[in-house]
Amino acid sequence: MFLITGGAGFIGSNIVNYLVDKGEEVVSVDWHNKINNKYFHNLNFKIIDPLSIHSFLKTNKKRISVVIHLGAITSTTERNLNLIIDNNIRLSLMLYKWCIKQEKRLIYASSAATYGNGENGFNDISDDEYLSQLTPLNLYGWSKHIIDRFIWNDSKKKNRLPQCVGLKFFNVYGPNEFHKKDMKSIILKIFEKIRNDKVIKLFKSHNPEFKDGEQVRDFIYVKDVINVINWFLGKPKINGLFNVGSAIPQSFNYLAKCVYRNCNMSEKIEYIDTPKKIRKQYQYFTKASLQKLRKVGYDKNFFSLRDGINDYIQNYLIKF
Repeated sequence: MFLITGGAGFIGSNIVNYLVDKGEEVVSVDWHNKINNKYFHNLNFKIIDPLSIHSFLKTNKKRISVVIHLGAITSTTERNLNLIIDNNIRLSLMLYKWCIKQEKRLIYASSAATYGNGENGFNDISDDEYLSQLTPLNLYGWSKHIIDRFIWNDSKKKNRLPQCVGLKFFNVYGPNEFHKKDMKSIILKIFEKIRNDKVIKLFKSHNPEFKDGEQVRDFIYVKDVINVINWFLGKPKINGLFNVGSAIPQSFNYLAKCVYRNCNMSEKIEYIDTPKKIRKQYQYFTKASLQKLRKVGYDKNFFSLRDGINDYIQNYLIKF
């Protein structure tokens, strides 16, 4: 049995669909299971709400084989510290300790937000000397960083988990992200504006090293994320903290052009000031180092941004 927290969310619903389609036994833990039923191919899996997780773990400890922990407050602008602590830190620690006690495998979501402004690189090193140098720019990033540091320090002890994998997701986009509101990918936001014949507004650069719209991100298609998770599910002896990105950063200008091209529309782009409340937290450049992931044997190619956007729009958004 696969226990998936955040199973009705963006990445969670995609991995639920993948595993259910394979005929696996899946249990989804999420507040939004009923709201996001439209995301699922079928409902041939068990659904529980987070308040029931303790009792479920207690009564199903023999049946659960892998915990895929994706549930979290993912908003990078969330300022409610207690909410972040309860959902992103306490829940993660509880599941980690439960997996140790029951000798279960754990795959959990970390984030590229742990790297902060990138001044110390984007290297998925789990050594605490390196991790201690990272300075996340928001509470979400800090919560993921705290869990990374705790788990990979604790993992040095003997008799820990049979498998523990932390995945540092970069800018993920793709099907099933409508519910994310302001945290939706820029691809979906641009697509929705184009459909409504609105001008696309991109942030101006407040960094002299970058022109307007030439800020770059490492965008990764959710189908690649699912492939990576599934690969680790099939490699129970591989442990570690790994980046999950394309390693090919692209500008917002290029991204917008790709979306317009798929919509067969001429470009209408304006540049606006980056809001002051997020200006200090703004990342101008992200790029995943995939050396570690490749070294352990993951050899699949990743979607290019152009091909990922094409697949997302043509095979999902225009049909949704």
